[in-house]
Amino acid sequence: MLNSQDPHIEYSLKNKVFTLKIDRPDKKNALLPHMYRSLAAGLSLADSMEDAAVILITGVDNCFTSGNDVNGFIAATDSKESSDDQPSKMLMHALNETQKPIVAAISGMAIGIGTTLLMHCDLIYASEDCFLQLPFTRLGLCPEAGSSSLLPKQIGHQRAAELLLLGDRVSAEKAYEYGLVNKVLPQPDYLNYARQKASELAALPSKSVQTSKRLLKQTTITETRAVIDKELIEFAALLETPEAQEIVKSFINRSASGKSG
Repeated sequence: MLNSQDPHIEYSLKNKVFTLKIDRPDKKNALLPHMYRSLAAGLSLADSMEDAAVILITGVDNCFTSGNDVNGFIAATDSKESSDDQPSKMLMHALNETQKPIVAAISGMAIGIGTTLLMHCDLIYASEDCFLQLPFTRLGLCPEAGSSSLLPKQIGHQRAAELLLLGDRVSAEKAYEYGLVNKVLPQPDYLNYARQKASELAALPSKSVQTSKRLLKQTTITETRAVIDKELIEFAALLETPEAQEIVKSFINRSASGKSG
């Protein structure tokens, strides 16, 4: 039996497809440090398993992930962990360095890390109601997960600047137009379609598929690792600024008001 160390991250294996599911719907699948750690551990486990040929990452219906839980920002500020032990960093490096192909099935919101992690996936299928957003500057922060390098390579500088500097929402259709997702499907169909494509990929000769992925990433994997580390240094410094702290405080106050009201 496959057990995750976090109750909000589920592991399962069927027909050589290892599924990582984010399951925290009451908090819009917002990620806490331990969830990052369990996602990273799941990627590492899948990469090491002979019975797993493909990795599928998904959330719950109508929500992939709303990004980092605000309490995760506080934990990052107060963390005494060494840089290499930071759960977010562990996940980002695992995404960058996983040898097996990664398929993503996304629905509802894909915000922050919910969008940047997609840049490490090989096939991405979105529901038609899905939207992507990179709101880092709106939070007083900067890009992460290698997105400052990967996104302009993927869609060009001006489009990347539009998404990373303005931080507006991007519809699934626009994401498809930009080349950020492979296909947009009706809400009832997106997950089954992604599973079907993952199964098709898993049925191919594994060594051939993994070699092809390695060749596709051969010029970027080392560079992206360095970019991830640089971004996190800048991210941590910005998180300490009065502007970012004020935004986090405001968000906490709004959340508290919502709960009490």
